[in-house]
Amino acid sequence: MKLPSRLALVLLLTCAQPVLAANDKTQGRHEPAATYHNYCSVCHGDRGDGKSRAQKSLNPPPADFTNQQIASRLTRDSMIAIVANGKPGTAMVGWSTQLSKKDIEGVVDYVRNTFMPATATKGPNRGRDIYARTCSVCHGDKGNGSSWAAANMQKPPIDFTSPRASAELTRERMITAVSHGRPDTAMPGFATQLSKADIETVVDYVRATFMRDAPIPGISGTYAHGTPGGGKDASQPSTHVKIDMSAPMPDGLKGRAARGEAFYLANCATCHGNTGDGRGPRAYFINPKPRNFLHAASRAAFNRPALYLAVAKGKIGTEMPAWNKVLDAQQIADVSEFVFQRFIREDKKASAGKSDS
Repeated sequence: MKLPSRLALVLLLTCAQPVLAANDKTQGRHEPAATYHNYCSVCHGDRGDGKSRAQKSLNPPPADFTNQQIASRLTRDSMIAIVANGKPGTAMVGWSTQLSKKDIEGVVDYVRNTFMPATATKGPNRGRDIYARTCSVCHGDKGNGSSWAAANMQKPPIDFTSPRASAELTRERMITAVSHGRPDTAMPGFATQLSKADIETVVDYVRATFMRDAPIPGISGTYAHGTPGGGKDASQPSTHVKIDMSAPMPDGLKGRAARGEAFYLANCATCHGNTGDGRGPRAYFINPKPRNFLHAASRAAFNRPALYLAVAKGKIGTEMPAWNKVLDAQQIADVSEFVFQRFIREDKKASAGKSDS
């Protein structure tokens, strides 16, 4: 569904915009790959192609950095300015208050060197350049084996973006294949053309750009809203206090669960999961993990007022944003009511729309 402009803007903030702790020395300078995946990929996609859950909700959609025409228009200086100050008429916000100048330059260079076509950008990236002139003719510009040459091969080139590639291709195996070729395939050996360092460089480029098989240091959003305290699992509430599960919404509000369901599936399920189990598609790199509403502790602690407060105010030390910045009180009550009826209360077979009126 199309979201209103104010709501579209918040998708950037939902899992991306951090409030950095000024006195937290562990923040330091971010690794560019971690900066991109923690702050940018929610809209621009894990592979820089704009294919994210936000893609259909933002107008105009997030930039596809892999597109030749788009990449050709974006100079390094213009990208630095956009990341720092935002871009009027789009959902792209400025990051100069959250990221240092070096962080911004680093993430821009990461995008340019990792996602953008080599012919569209200038600057040193040995791995990308070697891949473009030596490997892309068979494996394709995007590493997916889609190329004009592939149609003429008895065994098609491996798709580096596939789960199979990530599961089977170790770094050592890839270095061997690039060095000596693969028997019974069109893959030749390049040890006589490329140095050992160049072979390792292009292999590392392929693994970092197309495969995403290894965890990137810092890619967890752990410090996105300040440092979680005490090493405790903040994804589950305490069960020491008895909660009145019959308590109504605050301020006389009555939630409309059917309307809340539409909002939840469009905006909350990406972290909390369609079934409320905290295993949404973005949950894999969020720490602390998103709330599991099916957990016994959640069902014991989250009545309607607690859910309303959590949605409205967010939670420090987690990726949960404060939705009262973009939603009105009734909308917050609606999504809270849906969560309460669908996931929290024991009578899970009850229709989520019974309280709608």
